[in-house]
Amino acid sequence: MNKALAARPVPAVSDDAELVRRALARDDSAFRTIMQRNNQRLYRIARSILRNSTEAEDAVQEAYVCAFNHLASYRGESSLATWLSRITMNEALGRLRRRRVVVDLAVLEGTRAEAEIIPFPLSTSNDDPERTMAQRQILQLVEQATDNLPEAYRLVFVARVIEGMSVEETAELLNLRQETVKTRLHRARQLVRDRLNSQIGPVLMDAASPAEFFRKPDTALF
Repeated sequence: MNKALAARPVPAVSDDAELVRRALARDDSAFRTIMQRNNQRLYRIARSILRNSTEAEDAVQEAYVCAFNHLASYRGESSLATWLSRITMNEALGRLRRRRVVVDLAVLEGTRAEAEIIPFPLSTSNDDPERTMAQRQILQLVEQATDNLPEAYRLVFVARVIEGMSVEETAELLNLRQETVKTRLHRARQLVRDRLNSQIGPVLMDAASPAEFFRKPDTALF
């Protein structure tokens, strides 16, 4: 390798290519690294589609099997995380379609009602116990509101807000135009905010919402 090139910071894509090369050579540590880096994101994507934790875990496992069996087809045109996310999303959507065919609508609605909600990351740096408790309660309501979003909005919301993916990454993952991603995110935020307003009121929500949500307008909740 050219010394000048070696001295430069290694971009993520190069790191992905190296991981893939090692995995194709049956390096167990490469497989572990890939899974450790992507487990949370892939689970949340699958969970946002299936709204069932156990089935989401199964979908992620199947997605890994599919991805590792076809690892030689990875060309580095997108990040490895995006490539894995797309495989996971396709696996979850396939399971959802099969479930809709074989499960009676009433049973399906019962399954949705009992499903666990998507766990959101929570900062615990606040020194005010009452405010921290209020933030936790708000997050629980946001999680419930997210689960109730229409699928088209929920996928964008999870990718952008929970996973912090860029507009470009989200558009690539969901095969959407970037403007569509922005429009759906705006609508998803509004639906979540409207649901919270109806439950706790705008004043309490503004007072209790974690400050981190407002630091980055492009990825903030509201």
